[in-house]
Amino acid sequence: MFKAIVLALDGSDTAKRGIPIAVELAKEGKGKIVIAHVEERMATKGRAPLEADEDEIQAELRAMIKDFAAEGIEASLEMGDVMAGGAGTAHAIADIAERSKADLIVTGTRGHSPVAGLLVGSVTQRLLHIAKQPILVVPATD
Repeated sequence: MFKAIVLALDGSDTAKRGIPIAVELAKEGKGKIVIAHVEERMATKGRAPLEADEDEIQAELRAMIKDFAAEGIEASLEMGDVMAGGAGTAHAIADIAERSKADLIVTGTRGHSPVAGLLVGSVTQRLLHIAKQPILVVPATD
């Protein structure tokens, strides 16, 4: 059913909850997975990454592509780069989905209440408003 699935991953455990679902859907539909990762940077002279372990996150994502290939799933990594603190991350994921001709976006959520999501600027919530594809949101579990 889904030939191209964008899997939005930021390195967090909550985002990783979407991995088994994306894998299963890709296997069922003989589709591919496009991992979307957006590196948020601080507004500094060198535009340093917001996450200190960004190199490890990217290495993990590249290893994941090899794991998917071992399972017979075509996969790739698409990177975005935005300044931290804005709505750019959701827009970058939506852009990756458009370029990839995605049929579905799979993303996790941190489990904030709707009010907290509004206050903290939830990427998932923003993505729900701007993406042209269906979005499967995997909730956090307690």
